[in-house]
Amino acid sequence: MISGTQISWRERLHASHVRVTSQRLAVLAALDGHPHSTANELAEKVDATDSGALTVQGAYVMLQQLEASGFVRRVSLPDSSSVRWETRVGDNHHHVQCVMCGRIEDVDCVIGKAPCLTPSDTHGMQILEAQIVFRGLCAQCAKSVDEEPSVQ
Repeated sequence: MISGTQISWRERLHASHVRVTSQRLAVLAALDGHPHSTANELAEKVDATDSGALTVQGAYVMLQQLEASGFVRRVSLPDSSSVRWETRVGDNHHHVQCVMCGRIEDVDCVIGKAPCLTPSDTHGMQILEAQIVFRGLCAQCAKSVDEEPSVQ
C-alpha cells in the first residue's frame, strides 16, 4: 500500500498497464517494508520468500523499470556504495543519514514543492528538483560515542 491509499500494488500495476508478476509484487512489498534498500538487499529478501530466486542484476533491472513507470524512486546518498530505492514517490521529501551506522530516514520538505533551494546560477537550465541529504549521528550512535572512554 502506498501513502494513505488502500490500492494494492497488483491493482496499481494493472491500472498502469505494467505486467503484474509475483517477483514485481515481492520487490514492491519488500521495499515497502524496508525503504532505502539496495538491489542486493531486495534480491535477498525476495529470494527468502516463495516468489522464487531473483538475481541482483534482475532486481536492478526490475527497479529501473519500476522507476520508469513511477512506482519507485532512486536514492543516491554520499558515501553509499550502492544506489538505494524507495516506494515513496510523488512528493518532495529529503533524507537524513547517520554517518556512523548508515541509517537512512525520510525528512518531509518544509517548503513542500520542488525545488526547495534556489541556486545562485542555473546556467540556463529549468530546475526541477534539489536533493538534500542531512547527515549526522542517530541517537543510538551518539550515545555510543558519548559512552566511549576518553583517551588520556
